[in-house]
Amino acid sequence: MADLSGKVAVITGAASGIGLAGVEVFVEAGAQVVAGDLQDDKGAALVTRFGADKVAYQHCDVTDPDSLKSLMQFAVDSFGGLDILWNNAGSGGTSSSVEELDLEGYDFTMDLLLKSVFAGTHFAVPHMIKRGGGSVINTSSISAVCAGYAPITYSVAKKAVAHFSKLAAAELSKHQIRVNAILPGFIATSIFGASLGLPREQADQMAAMVSQAGGSMQPIGRVGQGTDIAEMAAFLASDASGFVTGGEFLVDGGMTVGPPHSWNEEEAGPLLEALGITPEQAEQMANAMRDGQGS
Repeated sequence: MADLSGKVAVITGAASGIGLAGVEVFVEAGAQVVAGDLQDDKGAALVTRFGADKVAYQHCDVTDPDSLKSLMQFAVDSFGGLDILWNNAGSGGTSSSVEELDLEGYDFTMDLLLKSVFAGTHFAVPHMIKRGGGSVINTSSISAVCAGYAPITYSVAKKAVAHFSKLAAAELSKHQIRVNAILPGFIATSIFGASLGLPREQADQMAAMVSQAGGSMQPIGRVGQGTDIAEMAAFLASDASGFVTGGEFLVDGGMTVGPPHSWNEEEAGPLLEALGITPEQAEQMANAMRDGQGS
């Protein structure tokens, strides 16, 4: 496990899903964590669970730059400084297509997923400079590199988050501030249910269903958990990754290695699908041809 002893971290979207796993992993690794979220009841429960000496909570709307500025100052006021920022808060945003063009939804999605990363990083930098450096981690997505995993506005925003991380890494290197992006794959969180408009409690229940049913979607054979992403974030936050900046790290169970037929022999490839031939039929045809050549 990464060693975050003596470090102060801010995690946005920290009350549930990947962010909650981040709080758990970071505290176990020795960090003091400031959790920012809109879910005040869950945020207060985090403080009760871990103790005020390890976790502090502040209501934070990441679409409001002033709220983010206040969150960074709250970390300094609570624990004496700021070493780590994980820009993690997000949702599925608007599901509209290019043809539909929901401009209001587009603006909200970009504010939530992209502008918040710019603003959060901006307000964290002065505090990190006072500490002699720091680590910024940004949650992107596999939808940044492949079509078909999320709505177009979400996907474009996540692509921009990944590229922002590279550009910010270059700009902030003079301050010994490292910036990296994590590209999660299919992770069992409430984001799927929330994207369907389900209430929070039902969305949380759907996450458990996703965990049980989605293992066949990736070569590794199981759905990702928040802890899988949090462990990568803890590594990027720690001194063990001191030579790592400007990176884009896929944590996706192999979903992006190729289409299902590339890793699952039971899946038909595109040519077989076009011909209407199953893998079993293709094998029978190949065997028949080999038998004919051998006779």
